[in-house]
Amino acid sequence: MVDTTVFAICAIVYLGVTMYLGYLGYKQTKGADDYMVAGRKVHPWIIGISYGATFISTSAIVGFGGIGAMYGLGVIWLTVLNIGLGILVAFILYGKRTRRIGQQLKAVTFPDLLGKRFNSPFMQYATGILILIAMPLYCAAIIIGGAWFIHTTFGLDYGLSLVGFAAITALYVVFGGLIAVLYTDAMQGLLMLVGMTVLLVLTFLAVGGVGEGFTALSNLSPQIPDNLQAGGLYDWTAMPAAGSTIWLTLVTTMVMGVGIGVLAQPQLSVRFLTAKDDRSLNRAIAVGGPFLLMMTGVAFTVGPLTNVWFWNEQGQLAVAAAGGNVDNVIPLFINSATPDLFVVMFLLVLLAAAMSTLSGIFHTMGTTAGYDLYRHIAKKDQPSKKVTQIATCVMIVASVALAFVMPANIIARATAMFMGLCACAFLPALTYALYSKRPAALPAKLSLSVGAISWFLWTVFVHAAEAGPLGICQALFGQVTLLGAPFNVIDPLIIGLPLAIIALVVGIALSTEARERATEPETA
Repeated sequence: MVDTTVFAICAIVYLGVTMYLGYLGYKQTKGADDYMVAGRKVHPWIIGISYGATFISTSAIVGFGGIGAMYGLGVIWLTVLNIGLGILVAFILYGKRTRRIGQQLKAVTFPDLLGKRFNSPFMQYATGILILIAMPLYCAAIIIGGAWFIHTTFGLDYGLSLVGFAAITALYVVFGGLIAVLYTDAMQGLLMLVGMTVLLVLTFLAVGGVGEGFTALSNLSPQIPDNLQAGGLYDWTAMPAAGSTIWLTLVTTMVMGVGIGVLAQPQLSVRFLTAKDDRSLNRAIAVGGPFLLMMTGVAFTVGPLTNVWFWNEQGQLAVAAAGGNVDNVIPLFINSATPDLFVVMFLLVLLAAAMSTLSGIFHTMGTTAGYDLYRHIAKKDQPSKKVTQIATCVMIVASVALAFVMPANIIARATAMFMGLCACAFLPALTYALYSKRPAALPAKLSLSVGAISWFLWTVFVHAAEAGPLGICQALFGQVTLLGAPFNVIDPLIIGLPLAIIALVVGIALSTEARERATEPETA
């Protein structure tokens, strides 16, 4: 049992530092521009680690770690995409242009950037509405991850853990704005880096070493449950059989859904708006890349190896030991296989991971509701710090309420859903906005609409993982999904993103034709 006195002391110190950094952010926030984009002069080191800490949350550590325990080391391909797309492509191809265009347009939010770039109020409030509908789902998943660990470790009431977890983060976000978010992200990121490094070492010691652990994991493959073997998983140290249902789930949902979706994350794109110049973003890559490598690489390595420890110690596989709840695998492993002092430390790591991501999401939801939508309702062009603070509080309450009703095994799934939707709805339009010299509004409107609608329809009526729990298809048509295998395990991203790109191309063609007609000389 964890020594609650030790934890209380460590938690007080951690929260004290967090609140002090939040206070510094509050003191430096003089107006709405500071609250929204931190004055556009943030240090590269802080941008890099804040980007990584916002991206990596309890969904990566707890949710995807649990997915690794179920599906094996194949999930490590997500780390490859996280580094290749989430850092290199994001900063070099998207970050610099986002910063330059955002500064020229004086954009302060992601919807504001799209709205001003396309000179389209529709793009601003449509993007804002999608964010406010989808982001609470992702937010709730992160809160659940932290609350599960607190509940498992200390036996505290799960509901109390949820509320307390969100309330602490909300305090410095509401008052300190983005500056407070960035300062606390930097501290929390360092804590996460240390904690995950120690976790990797302790895990290898627990399973007998590096080579011994992976060999034991491979030798344990005959114990893979029958339902997983039937789905194409035969070896925990290799990818599932190509084209199998588990392969399609792992590749299209977990790897591609999150790996591609990171490029159009509103809470990450706003980090680019805080940079002073392109050089700052180049220097931030040197920090963000290694950070993401350690965070995701460790989580996706430890998850599968928990099977070895639970089998050796309890004669069960990890998911079975966790009562069938993949979200409980990592918390249970930490509590069972590591020293009590590290349990305390890792709880703080998990708090840091959740709070760093939650703070960015809280800030994005608040600025979207308090500026992007409020400006159209109130007919005001200038952002209001007070209105944004109130909006942030409202969205936090909505996210906590959603966390209470979401089912188990939801963390990784909700993360992939949110990021997949962002890719379908925003990525083609964002790319067009950044790389077209004369972007027209019509292609962006078509792309956003087609991407979002097709993602929604496939989610509700075809993709079994969501269609089943939602029950809409069952109620309307008397069957769980309209299409059977393999279509019902193909992620909506694989359908929605190509359709959004096609819609963008069609819109560009139509806009080009309209421009040519408008410039043709009149004939007698």
